[in-house]
Amino acid sequence: MKLDIPIGLSTASVYPQNTEAAFQYANELGFDGVELMVWGEQVSQDIDHVHYLSDRYAMPVLSVHAPCLLISQRVWGRDPVAKLARSVSAAQELGASTVVVHPPFRWQRRYVKGFSETVAELESDSGVAVAVENMFPMRADRVFGKYEQAADRMRRRGGPGANLSAFGTSIDPTDDGFANYTLDLSHTATAGVDAIALYERMGSHLNHLHLTDGLGAAVDEHLVPGEGSQPCVEICRRLADSDFAGAVVLEVTTGSARTKPERSEILARSLAFAREHLKRA
Repeated sequence: MKLDIPIGLSTASVYPQNTEAAFQYANELGFDGVELMVWGEQVSQDIDHVHYLSDRYAMPVLSVHAPCLLISQRVWGRDPVAKLARSVSAAQELGASTVVVHPPFRWQRRYVKGFSETVAELESDSGVAVAVENMFPMRADRVFGKYEQAADRMRRRGGPGANLSAFGTSIDPTDDGFANYTLDLSHTATAGVDAIALYERMGSHLNHLHLTDGLGAAVDEHLVPGEGSQPCVEICRRLADSDFAGAVVLEVTTGSARTKPERSEILARSLAFAREHLKRA
C-alpha cells in the first residue's frame, strides 16, 4: 500500500497574517506540515525561530520557498546564488526535503547564465531537491518601476522592453531541463498553459505541487482548488495513482477574509479538497 501524500500549508496562504499564524492554522486544521515562504517578514528569515514554531505546533516544515519574489529581492542579501544556497541550508536545518525556486530574472545576468549548474550543484551537495517552478509571463516593462537600473540597461540594449519577458530563462522549466520541478496550477492558468500537458512533460521529475487554481486572469490568482478552470481534480488523481513521493502544498489567497474564522474556513475547504482527491487506495 502506498503512503499517503503529505499535504502542507504555505505560510504565504495566511497573508496578511504572519508565519506563526500559518503554523497555528496548520495544526488546528490537521495539515501534515507547512511550506515556509521566506520573504520580508523577519520571522520567516529566522530559521532558529521557525524551528521553534515547528516544534511548538508539531508541524514539520515540508519545503522552503526561496526568497525569489519581486518583493523579496533584498531578503538575505542581493546575490541570488547565495540566497538559494542559504535556502538549501535552511531546508537541511529544518528537515525539509525540497526548496522551491523560480527561474531567474533577466537582469540577474550571472545567475541566469549559471542557473542550471547552480541548481544541480546545490542538489548534489545537499541531498535537497531544488524544484524549479513553472511561471507565467511577466513583461519586463511592468517591473521597471521597481528596478530602474535594470530597466535602463534593457532599454539601451533593446528598446522599451514591452515584449521582453522579465525572466531570463523559460517560464516552462521543462524547456531547460532540471532534475526536480514544482507544478503550480495558478501559474498555468495565468500563463494559459495546458496543465495536464505540463504535468506530463515534468513526468517522474515532478517533485512538488502547489495545489491552487485560477481562471486565467492577467494576474496570479491562487484560488481555492476547484474554484477556477484548472484540472485540479485530474492532477490530484493522477498523483494519487502514481508513485509520486513528494508533497502537495496549498498555496491559496485568503486576503479577502475579514476575520480569522473566515480565513480558517477557506483553508479548511482547501484541505478538504486535497484530502478527497489525493486519497490513495
